[in-house]
Amino acid sequence: MTVFFYLSGFLITTLLRQEVMATGTVDFSTFYLRRVLRILPPFYIVLALACGLTVLRVLPGELNRAVVLAQSLHYSNYWFASHGYAGAPLGTVVYWSLAVEEHFYLLFPLVYLALTRTLSRRQQGVALWALCAAVCAWRCVLVLAYGVPEDRTYMASDTRFDSIIFGCALAVAMNPVLDPQRGSERLWKWLLLPAGLALLLVTFLWRPPWFRETIRYTLQGIGLTPLFVTAIRFPRWRLFRPLNWRLVAHFGVLTYSLYLVHQIVLYATGAYLKDYPAPMATALALGLSVLIALALHHVVERPCADLRRRLSRAEAIPQSRPLSQSIQVAIGATTGHPAPTGRQG
Repeated sequence: MTVFFYLSGFLITTLLRQEVMATGTVDFSTFYLRRVLRILPPFYIVLALACGLTVLRVLPGELNRAVVLAQSLHYSNYWFASHGYAGAPLGTVVYWSLAVEEHFYLLFPLVYLALTRTLSRRQQGVALWALCAAVCAWRCVLVLAYGVPEDRTYMASDTRFDSIIFGCALAVAMNPVLDPQRGSERLWKWLLLPAGLALLLVTFLWRPPWFRETIRYTLQGIGLTPLFVTAIRFPRWRLFRPLNWRLVAHFGVLTYSLYLVHQIVLYATGAYLKDYPAPMATALALGLSVLIALALHHVVERPCADLRRRLSRAEAIPQSRPLSQSIQVAIGATTGHPAPTGRQG
């Protein structure tokens, strides 16, 4: 989830920054309308499908109207943290992460425009990193002083915003898409990238509860920064070349719908294929998830994407370096904005 949040913050802030560079401001109504058209149609269709399958007993479990309302109104992260998961359609607990994103992007365009009006870009980056530190400190207080449960720090917006803000800070202060390269290629590939990967590995392997819910997300944000910079600056390097394969790029287009449906399909196939070997059931679930995601993409997402493009006012800023295909796909698929122009890798 930290990678998902970081990527989202980086992509959307990159595009907000482009818009400010091109127009001097942020068109808030267009920003929110684009986001509504990107996020909400598949969101509500999949939630309605899961509820319908539960009512028809295709999916096991019982529905709680209060839980479904929390999911529909984007506060399910706080509901789950306070009341647990009972009453949610099976496979839809992942909606908590979308609630975090909706809370963040309701506020961030206003914050970002205020930063651009009052601070230099370097100062903007410092301010965003300071916010990351403040969120980390808040998690430490909640865990070490008040002993809050893990779900509270894992799901709540006020304790997970920093995972998005780290990506925003990269987009503002040292954007590998928009800004000149800092540091040599050797420095990034053979020192900073290995250091970042080692830091990420530590956060995955060291499991004390106090660590996992206090500074783990902060260290992951730090570790992801050289990974993102290196992947974007050196897309033709052997390590990152697979990210630009056509099949990988195509799956990138489907990731949002896949994210919404995959657990629902897993629960459904698990309920009906109990006697089948696990690899067979998993393969079937993957195939069904991809087929449903493809259907959503063609029937729902592509028409909405066409409408978003017609509504888009932001003009891309020409770039002087190659931009990996994976980043182009992520920009279009995740945000609904046009990808930056220029020479493409």
